[in-house]
Amino acid sequence: MVNQSPRTFEQRKNLHPKWYRKLGPGLITGAADDDPSGIATYSQAGAAFGYGQLWTLTLCLPLMIAVQEACARIGAVTGHGLARVTADNYSRKVLYAAVSLVVVANTLNIGADIAAVGSAIQLIFPAPVLLTPTLFTACILLLEIFIGYHKYAKFLKLLSLALLAYVATALIVSEPWGEILKATIIPQIQNTREYWYVIVGILGTTISPYMFFWQAAEEVEELEYADREHIARRTLSDIRSDTASGMLISQLGSWFMMLTTATVLHANGVTNIATASDAAAALEPLVHSFPHSGEIAKVIFAIGVIGMGMLGIPVLAGSASYAVSEAAHWPGGLEKKAREARGFYGVLVASTIVGLLMTFLGIDPMQGLLFAAVVNGIVAVPLIFLILSISRDAGIMGTLKSGMLSRVMLSAAFVVMFSCACALLLTFVH
Repeated sequence: MVNQSPRTFEQRKNLHPKWYRKLGPGLITGAADDDPSGIATYSQAGAAFGYGQLWTLTLCLPLMIAVQEACARIGAVTGHGLARVTADNYSRKVLYAAVSLVVVANTLNIGADIAAVGSAIQLIFPAPVLLTPTLFTACILLLEIFIGYHKYAKFLKLLSLALLAYVATALIVSEPWGEILKATIIPQIQNTREYWYVIVGILGTTISPYMFFWQAAEEVEELEYADREHIARRTLSDIRSDTASGMLISQLGSWFMMLTTATVLHANGVTNIATASDAAAALEPLVHSFPHSGEIAKVIFAIGVIGMGMLGIPVLAGSASYAVSEAAHWPGGLEKKAREARGFYGVLVASTIVGLLMTFLGIDPMQGLLFAAVVNGIVAVPLIFLILSISRDAGIMGTLKSGMLSRVMLSAAFVVMFSCACALLLTFVH
């Protein structure tokens, strides 16, 4: 018998405002979506194409909400993550393919993120190239294993507030708001390899495979926590509000990143972001009146990248661990101690270390981040089809299977991402 929590549900529910109590996995997932790969991709889009790709974020928002809502609903209804549901209802070929895709994509993304965080740290503390990513990786693993992600993540969210500098910069510089509004709503298509490469990267870093597995697994942990503490489970309405809020906040941040780099960099002839220092230059107008404004901008940018890296890399490694553990029927979860879930933490550590080893290959951090986003954009296509199949199956979801709106939006997400991936591949063919 689980011990009764000393604090009743009535007491617990009054600790925070009603709107705050509804925020959970959706908000965490949305925050982790603006990881270093996202920062690099949105910044490169703004620098290379100005306001020309702002419309992609408008397109992504409803599709992103639909996919993440379906993942959250699958976890909440079945009490299992995506990999476990796939294992219980589909062939081993489908299971192994899904798990392999997310593990490969996540490990590649981890490597790119670690390299980027290492470069960001060097903007503040110059050190040997391989030392900073190694120390950062060791710090991440020690925190995850001995303290627990959910315990320290709430404090690290303060570091991510540095990304509000993009919002502040956009509001203090002169902006052609009419042109920006038009670009946000009306697509501007260029049939070039570079254009479609960045488009697929935007889709991949926004609607990412790791988010699918992470949010479903986190909803399962929410169920287990509610049962363990003898409190009410989250309602479907709460889950949807949480998911929509998290995705909206994520996309607003992405929109301001792209907008700021378009105004500050593209408009001044900087169309390629080759280093972390280049990306940090987008924030210089915010501190231009201070001495050494360039150095201050680098510090602000570095803090944002480090904070988002410490939030996002464990999510990447964790979602891979959830996928493998669920497929193998191992006990797992970030709420468990390492000794209680050795396989889960083993996968987490292994994927993080492999990602670190990739940085030793001399990966260019900025290009590596964009490439990881493109890979995610391609890998997401079959996984979205799998999510659509699971969520609309009454045998799995019962009365909470996807309705017409959900099916239409999930199908649209699949078609959009498949079409853009094909467009990119065609540019290589021609």
